[in-house]
Amino acid sequence: MFRRRRPAPAPALPPLAPAVVREATAAQLAAAFAGPPQEAARWIAAAARAGMVEAQILFGQILLEGRGVPADPAAAFGWFRTAASTGDIKAETMLGRCHELGWGTPIDLPKALAIYAAGAQRGYDWAQYNLASLLARDGQRAEAFRWFRAAAEQSHAKSMTVLGRYLEEGWETPRDPEAARALYARAAALGDFRAQFNMGTLATTTEAALDWFTKAAATGSPGFLGQMAAALGQRPEPELQALSAEIRRKLGA
Repeated sequence: MFRRRRPAPAPALPPLAPAVVREATAAQLAAAFAGPPQEAARWIAAAARAGMVEAQILFGQILLEGRGVPADPAAAFGWFRTAASTGDIKAETMLGRCHELGWGTPIDLPKALAIYAAGAQRGYDWAQYNLASLLARDGQRAEAFRWFRAAAEQSHAKSMTVLGRYLEEGWETPRDPEAARALYARAAALGDFRAQFNMGTLATTTEAALDWFTKAAATGSPGFLGQMAAALGQRPEPELQALSAEIRRKLGA
């Protein structure tokens, strides 16, 4: 019933010559990243070693995920650190994630918080979202709300979803269900699976609910899908119970 959308075939990569690697565009790097894993790893590694900051970030992600190469979080951390040394805000934020989650380095939440705060002040939406998430986890809901809103104002999908929850529940702001729904709709259209799930719960017909839940199931993380299957299993509609069973099969539950 639900399938992950397959990306369009990536354009053929140019020959792996030093001059080509050094002159690669952001579009070529993105195409390489979306291509066959082993070829992507080889091509992006060469660009990273040639000093391309964007490639260094992408190669760090490849090493984290083990895409086409053995997973190596410590090496990934090293590449993020190399890219961050240039002042690149995306690289700095990934370095913050490493400190937050212990990817290739011991967990250091104060360091992660400091990195996110610096990036948030510079206006980077992912840094604002990550900062808000840490603040919310620490119980600093009012300050978290401020940064979720700052990121949402830049159309950051995950932040719009969280901000919608604040408005729906009346956390640090008056309740506004209509504004919450509008934020969920925008984030869902951008592909955020939690927003898609929320739209499903707010749907007034089984057909609309099934459509949104199916979209959420196609891209949701395993942990989220487990929760989703449990929630749909409690619904009375046979179609939603069937989707719950399909998700459980997918998860091997």
